[in-house]
Amino acid sequence: MQTKLYDLFAPKMLGVCMRYAKNREEAEEVLHEGFLRVFTYIKKFNGTGSFEGWIRKIMVNCALLRYRNKSHLHPVIQLDIERPVASNDPDIFAKMNAKELIQLVQSLPAGYRLVFNLYVFEGYNHREIAEALGISEGTSKSNLSDARSILQKAITGKKNLTHFK
Repeated sequence: MQTKLYDLFAPKMLGVCMRYAKNREEAEEVLHEGFLRVFTYIKKFNGTGSFEGWIRKIMVNCALLRYRNKSHLHPVIQLDIERPVASNDPDIFAKMNAKELIQLVQSLPAGYRLVFNLYVFEGYNHREIAEALGISEGTSKSNLSDARSILQKAITGKKNLTHFK
């Protein structure tokens, strides 16, 4: 039963873990920690919401816990970031594959990467992010803005990332 469950959900959950990790090895560690929790707490799943969503939440929480325990997240201050300018190519993402996008997100400093993922992919608001990471709402907003700027420079050479707003 556990093997079937793992085989069914592991590929998709590895994608979730890849966004939070620096590399594949780290993502696989988070994935394995997450599935240990899934198997431990599966009897507590009460059927509210989707089972896949429940597993996803466990994976995200494992990634957050890993980074909280690794080191305290301090706001990353980067003074040389320019503010975005209008994009001349709104289809820039259509020209990139998923692997390239994940690599760009993985290249972000840990604090930026966590805030970016929680806001963009998980739908958290800045208050929720601040509570989850133990930072202020202002730091969450600043880290998101700076993450967008870094990604914008990496993708378009100082063009706007309007798709992430």
